[in-house]
Amino acid sequence: MSGLLQFIVNLGYFATAITFIFALKRMSHPSTARSGIVWAGYAMAFATLITFIHPDVHSNYLLIIIAILIGGIIANITAKSVKMTDMPQMIAIYNGVGSASAACIAAITLLRTGTLVELHSGADFRSVPPMLLLAGIGGLIGVISFTGSIIAWMKLDGRMNKTVRIKGRNLINAGLLMAAILFVIMLANVAPDATHPDYFYVVLLFVVASALGILIAIPIGGADMPVVISLFNALTGLAVAFEGIATNNYGLVVSGMVVGAAGSLLTILMAKAMNRSLSNVLFSNFGDAQASTEEITGSLKPVGAGDAAMTMAYAQKVIIVPGYGLAVAQAQHKVAELTKLLEDKGVDVKFAIHPVAGRMPGHMNVLLAEAGIPYDLIFDLDEINDEFKDTDAVLVIGANDVVNPVARTDKSSPIYGMPILNADMAKQVFVIKRGQGAGFSGIENHLFYLDNTNMVYGDAQKMVNDMIAAVKSV
Repeated sequence: MSGLLQFIVNLGYFATAITFIFALKRMSHPSTARSGIVWAGYAMAFATLITFIHPDVHSNYLLIIIAILIGGIIANITAKSVKMTDMPQMIAIYNGVGSASAACIAAITLLRTGTLVELHSGADFRSVPPMLLLAGIGGLIGVISFTGSIIAWMKLDGRMNKTVRIKGRNLINAGLLMAAILFVIMLANVAPDATHPDYFYVVLLFVVASALGILIAIPIGGADMPVVISLFNALTGLAVAFEGIATNNYGLVVSGMVVGAAGSLLTILMAKAMNRSLSNVLFSNFGDAQASTEEITGSLKPVGAGDAAMTMAYAQKVIIVPGYGLAVAQAQHKVAELTKLLEDKGVDVKFAIHPVAGRMPGHMNVLLAEAGIPYDLIFDLDEINDEFKDTDAVLVIGANDVVNPVARTDKSSPIYGMPILNADMAKQVFVIKRGQGAGFSGIENHLFYLDNTNMVYGDAQKMVNDMIAAVKSV
């Protein structure tokens, strides 16, 4: 009977994996992303329900139900109350929760060695060391991703504003990693008749892994945040997959593989968008802001929101470049209203999205979709970059590093070589900015000083609202 139940559960997990892949495919385009998320939710619910008939669950149904209720209530409250500006930090903390779950599974597996024989039906203690090795590796990766995600959340949420630089950080990290691997190997080589490994090494493994995750994430700064979030997401999936293999749970294996693969591909795409190799992302100080050697010429030229709106109203083509400042000001609905007014006057309006705009991949796309801006007006960097030179006016709202021309010319700049939106090539550029400070990376933006650029200082929502009033008066 248990064999039949195991077969049914594994078949259900397989169906879940196929549904996850289908959901991810739908999430790849804004017009189908919502349904993709719904399908992924259905798949996760199905995988959770079918686990109740898993032969290894025994009589722990009450604990499972309690855990589902607690997690469901917390998720329901936070998901409904979170602001769009806080979405990146929510993603970071949720990713941390997932990796913490993998770490907890690893801890239980390492502390209950004898149960591995039960989990791997028909096996003997000779199969325990390899399974413990996988559990230990999964736990190591899970703890690293957990503490790293917590640091990322603290930075995104403004709870840790200072970027900490540690001398010899790479050597320290290498030492911690070697120590953690040693503890994993020691835990995997338990005596064949042991029912419990040494608790001391389990605790040491988790302490060292926690420190490693903190040291990896603590130098994060600037525009590297989307890359880091994607990287920790990939690590979480990898940890879950390792734990699935160790505990003979195909549900964990397939879900972990899907999340790990998706996170890895996204990390590569984000790193490419930043023109950085993965080794550079892993071993350099993220977002180090250096003094540029390229001299700034020109001056900042403020202009009123009404004057900027008049120029756009009489333009043939306008490109809007959104950034994190748009999210902070919650101005997306006003931008949608402005877009509609300009289109009614015959202006061709498009949106240009940089891959790392905002604080996480797809952040700007989500904001614009929430405001009801048509998908066919939204273009990625590669699709729209050649159009800037033929554009009458560009409206930059809260973006900074992704339109900074020093990325093309200044080899001393930390963003040198990063593909940027060619906003500076337009006939006229208007930049809505709250103040004169540098962007998230701390780098001065030379775009602001160009002859064809004017600054519109003030809160983005108020400035766009003033632009709306001006366009209506035309």
